[in-house]
Amino acid sequence: MRLLVAIAVISFISLSPVCAESQNSTITTTDPATKSILASKSLLLDISPIGQEKLVAVGQHGHILLSSDGEQWQQANVPVQVTLTSVYFLNDQLGWAVGHDATILHSKDGGLNWRVQQYLPSLQKPLLDIYFKNEQQGIAVGAYGQVFRSDDGGSTWLAEFHQEFLLADDIEYLSELKVEDEDAYLDEISFILPHFNGLVQAGTTLFLLGEAGMLAKSNDFGLTWQPFDEFYQGSFFSLALTKSGDILVAGLRGHVFLGINNGLQWDEINTGTTSLLNDIVFAKDECIFILGNNGMLLVSTDDGKSFTTTPQQDGRSLIAGVWFKERLIAVSDVGIKVIDLPKS
Repeated sequence: MRLLVAIAVISFISLSPVCAESQNSTITTTDPATKSILASKSLLLDISPIGQEKLVAVGQHGHILLSSDGEQWQQANVPVQVTLTSVYFLNDQLGWAVGHDATILHSKDGGLNWRVQQYLPSLQKPLLDIYFKNEQQGIAVGAYGQVFRSDDGGSTWLAEFHQEFLLADDIEYLSELKVEDEDAYLDEISFILPHFNGLVQAGTTLFLLGEAGMLAKSNDFGLTWQPFDEFYQGSFFSLALTKSGDILVAGLRGHVFLGINNGLQWDEINTGTTSLLNDIVFAKDECIFILGNNGMLLVSTDDGKSFTTTPQQDGRSLIAGVWFKERLIAVSDVGIKVIDLPKS
């Protein structure tokens, strides 16, 4: 989701799952994000709660914004100007954000101030999501199968390569290439995996979703992954568990699927749209929203079994959203939007 939107708007490792230390010890000097009164109206790519009483949004030019009401926004102190794609807070103090140039930022004070934990412009690849299951253990994922893991709160990040997402022919090809030409091998594995678009923790299971129909789960916090049987060739951008425990996924061209029996069976849900679908949001009244491009908003009141379309009149892309203080608040290519909901 965030990779596609950012591109549209802003025109080492071995074969087995191994780790290599990232180069965060060689971070070059970066320019801090510029403060702007228009930051809340610029391209924003993710929004997330901080505890129960605050929101954080991230986006273009290193903008990180904070709000306690969803209307008035304060710009945080950020040490980079790269586009930020995703943000996650473990509690009301500890948060992480990721973005282009494999950037990882960390805040210890509820998002007011940020520092660089990783910045690798030489990779020229964005990270697209990050998740911490406690104060020490976190994972960041991104374009071309990037995975970085930390077991020390982000002080050190290790790069991982997961061959379980390779085809058998690719494994054989890479094994031969490594023997014949080490440089060509390293270049090939840098781009051979699909984009990893998102991470979702549900109970003891961590889900990973990406392009080309890639959907997988892990019960050891991503050390190993078990891909689901392929049921769709397009990209997935959001995943959530319904109240009944089914797996709801959304992605390209209006496609929504419901995974029954822990994903043993996948039923396609008719959405009535071909818009790219970016994010799934749950409201407290058990209403489910799916946000999409071209102002598309899908609404379900039956636990994801069916959806009605409620397109927004301005047609702006709805990139990510949260249910906050009885309102649906989204980020878009024109900043923060409070969504007009259908009257019941």
